[in-house]
Amino acid sequence: MVALARKTLLHEWRRFLPAMLAVGFAGLLQLLQAALVLGIFGSASVYITGSNADLWVGYPGTQSVNLGRAIDPNIQARLLMDPAVARVEPFIWLDADWRGATDTGGESVFVSGIDPRADGLLFARALSPALRARLYEPDAVIVDRADIDKLGVAVGGTAAINGHTVRVVGVSSGLRALGGVNVLSSLATARELDTDPGDSGQPTYLVAGLRDPAQADAAARRLHGDGAFGPYDVWTAQAFARRSVLYWMFDTGAGAGVLFLAGIVFLVGAVITSQTLVAAVAGSMREYATLNALGVGVGALRWVVLEQALWVGALGLAGATMLGAMLLALAREQDVPVVLNLPVTLACVVLALGLAAVSGLAAIRSLRRTDPASLLR
Repeated sequence: MVALARKTLLHEWRRFLPAMLAVGFAGLLQLLQAALVLGIFGSASVYITGSNADLWVGYPGTQSVNLGRAIDPNIQARLLMDPAVARVEPFIWLDADWRGATDTGGESVFVSGIDPRADGLLFARALSPALRARLYEPDAVIVDRADIDKLGVAVGGTAAINGHTVRVVGVSSGLRALGGVNVLSSLATARELDTDPGDSGQPTYLVAGLRDPAQADAAARRLHGDGAFGPYDVWTAQAFARRSVLYWMFDTGAGAGVLFLAGIVFLVGAVITSQTLVAAVAGSMREYATLNALGVGVGALRWVVLEQALWVGALGLAGATMLGAMLLALAREQDVPVVLNLPVTLACVVLALGLAAVSGLAAIRSLRRTDPASLLR
C-alpha cells in the first residue's frame, strides 16, 4: 500500500504540484524569517561573537553588552592572579554622536575602544592585523562598509564624534550594530571621545583570554564578584552573547514587534499550506473510497495519505532549500544581517513536514463519511 502513495504522486503530479509549491514557499518563508530574526538580534552581540575573548567582566546585572557601566581597572590585576588567565584587555564602549563632513545630520554611533595590537582579542574575527594597525594613528576609526554611506564620509575622510575630529582609516564587514552604527577606535582615541567626566577613561569591560578555553565556565565561577576589587561580574563569552541577544529579543519593544511579525508570517504560511494540501489529498477521495469499499482498511489508507503528505513536504522543502541558499548568499553579499544555523534549519524542516503530515491526516477524516454507493453516480 505504501508504494501506492509514490505511484499516485508520479501519475497525478499536476494535482499535487500546487501543494508542493505551497509547502516549499511556506518552508522558505520560515527559513528566511528565522535567519533574519537571528541575524538582526545576533548583531547585538557582535562585540562578543566577533572577538576571541573567553571571559567578559563587567558591572553586575548588565543585561546587554550595550548597557555596560564603567568598572575599576584594578580588576585586571585580580584576573591576572588566576593561573587560568593568559591575558586581559580593556574594552571601552561609548554611546556617541556622529557628525559627517557632508550634510547628513547627526547619527547615533557606538564607539568601541580596543587594543590595536595584531593579536588583540577584541574584534579579532572582523579585523585583519593590517587593518588593526591603522588604529595606532591618532584619531583613527574604522566603520562597517555597509554604514559608510549613511555616515556621509569616505575612507580617508574626516568627521566629528562628540565634537572631536576623527578620520576614517578603513572599513570592514560584520560590524553592523542593532540600533546604531559601530565605530572602532584605539583605546587612546576612545578616551578622548568620552565626554562623561564620571568615567575618567575607565573601561566598560575587561576581556580575558584563557590558557585553556574549555575551562571558561570554571574560571568564571572562580572569579565571580570579589568585592575587594569593587563591583563586577564575570560571564563566559557564550553566556554573555546569549544574555545580550535574549535581552533585545524579549525585553525590548523592537524584539516583541519582530517576533510578533514572525509569528504572523508562520501562521499565514501554515494556513495556506494546510488548505492546499488538504485540497490535494481530498481530490483523490473517490479513489480512496473505492479501495475502502473493496476491503482496504482506513488504517492502511491513512498510511498511504501520510506518505503522500511527507513526500509532498520533502519535495517542496528540497526546492525551498536550494532557493533559500541562493537568497541567503545574496543577502550576505548585500550586508543584510542573516544567520542560519543547523538546529534552527532542522526545526523549520521538521515543522514544515509535521504540518504537511497533519494536513494529510486531516483530509482523510472525510473518508469515514464517504458513502461507497456515491461512487456509482
